[in-house]
Amino acid sequence: MMEVSIIGIDIAKNVFQFHGSTKTGATVFRRKIRRSGVLHFLAEQPRCLVAMEACASSHYWGREIEQLGHTVKLIPPQYVRPFVKRQKNDMADAEAIAEAATRPEMRFVAVKSAEQQARSMLLKTRELFLSQRTQTINMLRGHLAEYGIVVPQGPSHLRKLEAQMLDEHETDLPLTMRNMCIRLFDHLRLLDWQIDDLTSRIEASAKQDATARRLMTIPGIGPMCAMAVVTLAPPRESFRKGRDFAAWVGLTPKQHSTGGKTRLGRTSKMGQRDIRRLLILGAMSVIQSVERKGGAAEGSWLNRMLKRKPRLLVAVALANKLARMAWALMKKDEVYRVQLAA
Repeated sequence: MMEVSIIGIDIAKNVFQFHGSTKTGATVFRRKIRRSGVLHFLAEQPRCLVAMEACASSHYWGREIEQLGHTVKLIPPQYVRPFVKRQKNDMADAEAIAEAATRPEMRFVAVKSAEQQARSMLLKTRELFLSQRTQTINMLRGHLAEYGIVVPQGPSHLRKLEAQMLDEHETDLPLTMRNMCIRLFDHLRLLDWQIDDLTSRIEASAKQDATARRLMTIPGIGPMCAMAVVTLAPPRESFRKGRDFAAWVGLTPKQHSTGGKTRLGRTSKMGQRDIRRLLILGAMSVIQSVERKGGAAEGSWLNRMLKRKPRLLVAVALANKLARMAWALMKKDEVYRVQLAA
């Protein structure tokens, strides 16, 4: 009987599709197993390579299957798609996953720990509350503008907006309108409290994490960006150099090259978009700080770029530099030193 060496699993909510194959690629079994029997079935199999797509719940299953003694590899779904033969179904997907896992140049996703996923939820929950606050502010401004109540943009002007809304002598708002606005302003105060609480939690975690503390020594990288890199980025060993990490974040030009002719387009915007956004925001804060102080040093890279390019383009280029410096500090376990940077 042929011994299975690779098991490809197509994850689902209730019914999982398994594809077992030998080292040569010969099929050993194809089975559908319900969620409750997945771990029991794998416990009966010889220790082998188990491959899955890096999708919802894959990190949980990866941790559970590793405890059984198997080697787990998660593959980005876009890298599995070329191996699907003709029709797309669960059986073809499981076979494609097993086939993709055998490729020597395949790129894999590291299985995240439970603590990493918890910190990821902390970051994403704060982003959700920030998005809800922006939506609520826009809703208030839009509805109150219909009654002639307009203030400058920005959260700092919300008190003026609320004061005008509550002033019965200045405005002629219907009672229903006024009540709905009061509810929205109360909701904003609750969101502000939630955001401040989560921000303090993230800053406390950044101070306790050694890698995050090293990253925060880089100008433009604060607690939010440092914790995002530590939590959401793959292990530093996944990249050969800082340029590879910057490319993974999506801060390098997208290529359309052929026939030896290099054609570079806009930034690829691949990889983890939260890290990319925070790095660009950090780079923009560095540029604004430099401009407030009278400009960058004459002859420096930043000074030359600001003279020739738009500020946002310079911010993206600077974010690329920040990403490469962040990878270097994580790789060498060092802190940022101005002398070396200069």
